[in-house]
This record gives sequence, C-alpha cells and structure tokens, in this order.
Amino acid sequence: MHSFAPEIMLITILSLVIFSDTLAAKVKIPSVFILLIGSYSIYTWFKPAVPIDLTQHFDTIILFCIPLIFMGDALHLHFSDIKKHAWSIFYLAVVAVALSITVGASLYHFDVFAGLSLGAYVSLFAINMATDAVSVQSVLSQFKGISHDIKVLIEGESLGNDATAVIAFFFIGLPWMMSGHIDPMHATSEALRVFAVSMGMGLALGYGFYMLMKLFSDKRGELFAFVIEGYAAYVLGEEMHVSGILTLITAIIATKAWIDMDLEFEKEKEGKKRKSFFRSLRLSSVVATTKERLEYIYEMAKEFGFIAAVMIFFVLAEMVDFDKLWTYRNEILIMFGVTTLIRAVSMAKFVFFGKTVNGVKSVGTEGWFILTFSGMKGALSIILVHMIPETFEHKALFEAVTTGVVILSIFVYGTTLWTYFTFFKKEDEKKLFTH
Repeated sequence: MHSFAPEIMLITILSLVIFSDTLAAKVKIPSVFILLIGSYSIYTWFKPAVPIDLTQHFDTIILFCIPLIFMGDALHLHFSDIKKHAWSIFYLAVVAVALSITVGASLYHFDVFAGLSLGAYVSLFAINMATDAVSVQSVLSQFKGISHDIKVLIEGESLGNDATAVIAFFFIGLPWMMSGHIDPMHATSEALRVFAVSMGMGLALGYGFYMLMKLFSDKRGELFAFVIEGYAAYVLGEEMHVSGILTLITAIIATKAWIDMDLEFEKEKEGKKRKSFFRSLRLSSVVATTKERLEYIYEMAKEFGFIAAVMIFFVLAEMVDFDKLWTYRNEILIMFGVTTLIRAVSMAKFVFFGKTVNGVKSVGTEGWFILTFSGMKGALSIILVHMIPETFEHKALFEAVTTGVVILSIFVYGTTLWTYFTFFKKEDEKKLFTH
C-alpha cells in the first residue's frame, strides 16, 4: 500500500493558502491571521490532512524552508534603495538588535525569569527579537498609505535583523547558555568572523550566479537560478560553520544589486553611457534579465516563501499547548511587553535623533508607529527555539514564551496596524520621511 502523505500535505498547504488569500481579500484582514488560525484548526481537529509528523523531520523542513522564506524579501530590495537607506538599515539590522538583546539580557540582574543564567537571557532575547519577513509582508501588503521609504526600512530590517539575531543566538547565546561561561573577547571576534566570512562568501556566490544568469534569458531559468543560489548559499554557509542565513541574504541581494545596476545602465541614453572598469568586469552590456522577467521572479519567489512559512506554521500549531501557555502566562506577557517597549525605544531613533547621524533619516511620529508595530515574530523564532538541545532544563519555558510571543506579536501588532489603517488613516499615500 502506497503512502500518499506528501501529496495530502501539499494539498492541505496549498488549499490553506488559497482559502486564506481569498478570505483575506473579502474581509480585508491580513492573511497571516487566517493562516495561523487555519493551521492550528486543521492540525487539532482534522489531523488526517497533516499526515506527516513535521516536528520529527524538523531539520529537513528547516533546510527546505529557510532559503524560500528569505529569498523573496531579498529580491524585493532595490539597489538604489539600499544605497539611499544604507545607514538606516544597518542601524535597524545590527545596532538596534545588538542593543535590544543587551538591554533584554540586563533583566538577568532583576531575576525576571527565575532560574535562567545570563547566557540564557541572551539566547531568549535573540530568539524573540528576530522579526519575520513573511508575517510582516502579509500584514503590511493589506494597507495603503505606507510610504515606499518606510517599506524599504521594514524589508531591510526584517532581513538583516534575522541574520544578526541568528549570529547572536548560535555563536554567543547558545554556547554561553549550555556551557555556563563565555570568553567575551573570543565571542566578539567569533561574531565578527562570522559576519565577515558569511558576507564574503555571499558576495562571491552572488557574483558567480549573476554572471551565470547572463548565459540564458528565460524567466523560468532565472527563477530557478535564484532558488539554486539561495539553497547553495545557505548550505555552504552552514557547512563552513558561519551563518547560512547571512550568506544567503548577501548572495541574493548582491546578485539583484548587480542586475539593478545593469538595468539602470541600459536606461541611460547612448550618448551618456560611460564604461568603467567595474562595468567591464561584470559585462554590463549583457543583461542578466529584464525588468518584466524580474517582476515575475519576485512574485513567484514571494509565493514560494509563503508556502514555506505555512509549513512552519503547522509546526507552530503542534507547539501550541494552551495548558503550557497558561502556566507560563506571566513570562509570556513580560517578554512580549519588554520586547515591544525595547522596539519602541529603538525605533524612536528615527523620530528624535535621526538628524544627529549623517545618513540616518528622520521620520515622523507615524513612521515611528509603523516601524514599532511591524516587528512581528514568526518562522525564524520557531526555528531557533527548536534548535535548543532537549537536555536544556528550561526548554519548556523557552518554547512556551516564544510561541506566546509569536502569536501575540502577529495578532496584537497586526490588529493595531489594521485598526489604524482601516479607521484612522484613509488618505492617499504620502511621504513619511521629513527632511
């Protein structure tokens, strides 16, 4: 008797995606709300639709899903936007996350979570400071009135923030938590090494795939090239004991940036075209793709990421234990409140202090509000908490707190933004940056 478990699983996932998209469009709510409720309902009350034990094969699911989740968001970043907001994205993705984890870990001195070591605090906040690109995109895509600049900051943060959180967790928090001690100088040098090597490998892979794509000119081949690049970068990064996620993000963004530069070069008038050494090095006269094909690639990559996120949501559904969530309700509410407050304070940089640093733009109060409540957690937080060894005595606490924070952040942040844009902001899109 053959097992049709993979086919049934695929039917369930695609049906849930179709249903959530259709219902979200009808009732004007973010589809991620329906995906979360739907995945939990199916897993709980109609288990024949989920015949595969996803948690038993979690490592395999991670390898399959991570490149798809990050690829779409990385492809959407335009080179001109990265140049314009480079310092702002760096602040959001690196500085703000590092400071947030440090501030969160300082709660160790107040014994907020009884029994946890300082290393455990670092790990817990690294897990719960990682935003989710798919959840954020699902919520914000429903709303009009968000400026392009704010969207760029949110997308840039959701990518870089995750890479920073992963490095802080795997190379600082987790070893510290499991061993009980850490050498600060070694940890710092190791984190810097991981950043440098991951980005170096990502740039090399990005250039290689960019040049490879000049050899063919069909949208399906180009899409598959990006998919292969994402998987290759992630696996190589992990095999080299650095950050697979940062390698992946760097590779995709680098390839896309060089493609953007080629397309801009093609738009220049013939009389104004000027060859340079770097343009010659990348054969800029031979385009890797076109703007139209790039749009198709982005849309398909976004759908792949959505499907991968649904698979992770089914794992989350398995983790939802209401008795356990109720047992740790105080810890969940404390973590949710603290991470929200930390995020609000770190985003205030863009309201009150933006002009004090050259290259970091100031935003209005509305921009601060949107940035604060776009910090939804999701797939990556679930992935990280699953990576904690079973031997860790407080793993149940970590799983309950992370599950609770993911659910609260999606529904509370998402509902807050939905309420604002539905009932209080009905004017046309306007520029949120103030100069």
